Amino acid sequence: MAATNGVMMQYFHWYNAADGTLWDEVHANAADLAQAGITALWLPPAYKGINGANEVGYAVYDMYDLGEFAQQGSTRTKYGTKAQYLAAIQIAQAAGLQIYADAVLNHRMGGDVAEICRATPYAQNDRLNPVAATREISAYTQFNFPAREGQYSSFQWNHTHFDAVDYDALNPQEHDTIYLLGGKKFDDEVALDRGNYAYLMGCDLDFQNPEVQAEVINWGKWTLDTTGVDGFRLDAVKHIAAWFFPTWIDAMEQHAGKDLFVVGEYWTPDSQELIHYIDRIGGRIAAFDVPLHYQFHTASREGAAYNLCQLGSNTVDQARPEHVVTFVDNHDSQPLQALESPVEAWFKPLAYAFILLRQQGYPCIFYPDYYGARYEDIGADGHTHEVNLVSHRFLIDRFLHARQQFAYGEQVDYFNYPNCIGWTRLGDVQHPKAMAVVMSNGLAGHKRMFVGRASCRFNDITQHYPEPIYTNNDGWADFVCPAGSVSVWVQA
Repeated sequence: MAATNGVMMQYFHWYNAADGTLWDEVHANAADLAQAGITALWLPPAYKGINGANEVGYAVYDMYDLGEFAQQGSTRTKYGTKAQYLAAIQIAQAAGLQIYADAVLNHRMGGDVAEICRATPYAQNDRLNPVAATREISAYTQFNFPAREGQYSSFQWNHTHFDAVDYDALNPQEHDTIYLLGGKKFDDEVALDRGNYAYLMGCDLDFQNPEVQAEVINWGKWTLDTTGVDGFRLDAVKHIAAWFFPTWIDAMEQHAGKDLFVVGEYWTPDSQELIHYIDRIGGRIAAFDVPLHYQFHTASREGAAYNLCQLGSNTVDQARPEHVVTFVDNHDSQPLQALESPVEAWFKPLAYAFILLRQQGYPCIFYPDYYGARYEDIGADGHTHEVNLVSHRFLIDRFLHARQQFAYGEQVDYFNYPNCIGWTRLGDVQHPKAMAVVMSNGLAGHKRMFVGRASCRFNDITQHYPEPIYTNNDGWADFVCPAGSVSVWVQA
């Protein structure tokens, strides 16, 4: 389970260097991150993908190969070897950090052998009405893992374990087509986009198949035994039968003999859809607050035209605060990626103050927002773009300190002016000092707020204002912040 006032860090992004050093970097930085106030790391998929050492991890080939076998053109993964991965986990846990493994259960890619099987073609945007009659196709659905030779698991995948693919070797010119295999049906209890959104990519696992269910459960148990991780981030859960996850989580927690933290990536801007999903799973997993991310994205684009009083409304954070992971950006929303919707740099301090210093949610920090990142890639316009993401570590570290020391007790909101909002935290018995946060997306802002401390000095830990502010005899003060920025005032 998450620590009190815990903070997760997504310790990767799409463009980390493919030089096999990320696990060593975790090893080297774990103690500093824990000291800063981070309590858990979400690590990228650690197993072999279709592109070997160049694969981010979401095009899964062999989930039992953690950088140990010569498969898909390399032994190590993009991030390093199995030995480096396990050492990084041990060092991080020794420093007091929980570790969450990224589990991509939806699909497999890079099959070893093609199989002839019958399939029905569907259009990508309509999974209810076939576009042609059932016919024979050649699909790469046989996964034998010859280099691993059955070590850790003797299970081999074939076309009976999948319900759909997106490539027919007999008709390679066909594009935007999904082939539903062998008279099967798409999994139920998935998102309803496109009629049925079970299919995402590659060879889609058939969760109606008992052999598939058993193997996915066995892999989870093996992962817990091998790595000792404290939880999982589940990829693309909107594409997987919802009824399977309570069964899987029960098996994982019984095997581990403890509660595990589990968060699912269900990408939708519709908060009601997310809330329905959380409830359908019986509250067994948390969800990423995608609607809040889009609020940050929109606010950063609109500037002073955006009404800050809207922040946090109609979000999962508001409705299910105990089942939500809040975030600013991630590897899919960052520039040049599939769900590109980045939060502009000027607004990121405001967004991080919002997720780190409020009562609700389990906040997640994104690697490039902490360390910065520079990369280039081809955009949707077909041109190559260079991206420079600046580091916000100076302020994030101060927000983390404030979260550790001051973000406790009653929260009083002052969301009463469209360009300047604030809130106070009044502390508790163990953390008796108060805090006031004020932010503006326009001119320099000020907000009269109650902190319950009479004639008391407050300092701005963001260092925007060197001079303190003093409360009056009733515990009120006029707290200020710079234009388009945020200040965090803590009791001296």
